[in-house]
Amino acid sequence: MPAVPLVEELQRRPFVRPLFWWITGIVLQVCFPLERLSAGLLLPVAAALVLSLFARRQGRLSCDARWVWGALVTCLLVFLSIQMTALTEIRLSTPSEPGWLKHKAQEVQFRMVEKLEPLQLSDDEKAVLATITVNYRQAMTRELRKRFSLIGMSHLLSISGFHVAIVGSFLTFLFSFLPRRKVFRWLKYVVLMAAIWSYAYISGLSAPAVRASLMFTVFLTGIVLQRRPDRYNTLAGAAFCMLWYNPFYLFDIGFQLSYLGTWSIMYLQPRLARLIEVRNPLLAHPWNVLTVSLAAQIGTFPLCSYYFGQTSTVCLLTNVYLSFLSIGLIPLALLWMLLPAGLPGSGVLQWMIETLAKSLMWIVDRFSAVPGAAVSIDFDFVTLTGTCGILVFGLCYLRARGSRMLLAMLGLLLFVLAWQLMK
Repeated sequence: MPAVPLVEELQRRPFVRPLFWWITGIVLQVCFPLERLSAGLLLPVAAALVLSLFARRQGRLSCDARWVWGALVTCLLVFLSIQMTALTEIRLSTPSEPGWLKHKAQEVQFRMVEKLEPLQLSDDEKAVLATITVNYRQAMTRELRKRFSLIGMSHLLSISGFHVAIVGSFLTFLFSFLPRRKVFRWLKYVVLMAAIWSYAYISGLSAPAVRASLMFTVFLTGIVLQRRPDRYNTLAGAAFCMLWYNPFYLFDIGFQLSYLGTWSIMYLQPRLARLIEVRNPLLAHPWNVLTVSLAAQIGTFPLCSYYFGQTSTVCLLTNVYLSFLSIGLIPLALLWMLLPAGLPGSGVLQWMIETLAKSLMWIVDRFSAVPGAAVSIDFDFVTLTGTCGILVFGLCYLRARGSRMLLAMLGLLLFVLAWQLMK
């Protein structure tokens, strides 16, 4: 890519560079503890500040001066990242009791799960329902988790962007009747923000839930301010905020899979959807769900093979069915938990929840029993790195059609195959 477009891309997505250097500082501190030596990064920053006090240059800074200041900001970012990582290491090594807010959140979570007792469901169905709604995992058994893993739907058991998007879309639909005046637009914004973050908090503030809530916050803020934020910049900004709060989120499996899956969906899904033009509205939505699932599977395949040692062969089919069921089941179950018992119409609501929950578990049981539903693929770190490189060079080749990218992709593929044969 030419230099000028690259500069324009970085200016349009200002969070990308700080995120890269912040991650660099985290990795440096984890691999080579540098909290004391990192003070040397402040020397050029201090020197530049002192020189700027005596500078007599007038007008705007030149392009070269902007790059110099960019390098100084980079030094400052890496220094702060190293120091924040070191402080977080000390904080995490000191045992502490759960805070008052976290304790109250657990109490609220438990009371909401108790509302599921009157439902005519099996223990497994209630356990799954409690997990996909408020992230209550105590009732989940290892065998039940294995069934979801076999069909490639383990992400459904962790509150993530999919769950937050369902809740946010449902609330947006409920408020769609409000007039489009400014006061009502801000009222809807405040209520949605309070509801989304309350949901993320009750679900345990998992990394995927926080990431989705941050992105949803930026998205709604852009709407209420009548702006269109760049989605890649929003994703980078959400990651930067999370890693600023806790640098060790970087090594959390949920964090890695969540961000990689989200980026894959944003980049690959539109390109996959354009492969087949579907004009029928009854088929367009299932096709979009299928391409979303395929994009997420492609992006997370290396990490899933590295961490879990297997991949599902039926995930594309199950994802379509279970996604449709979850879109109805999650908001209805949350309504059941929040509304008082004996409310008129609660019988119909109970029947709908029971039907959807039983249908969901029926699909899980049937597909997990299919022979060859999952195949073992054991990646080591070398294979993981090589496979990620193959995907990156492959995407670059599809975008630019450069022969160098194709050669690099084929070379890495041969290296990975040779490595696997030598193991």
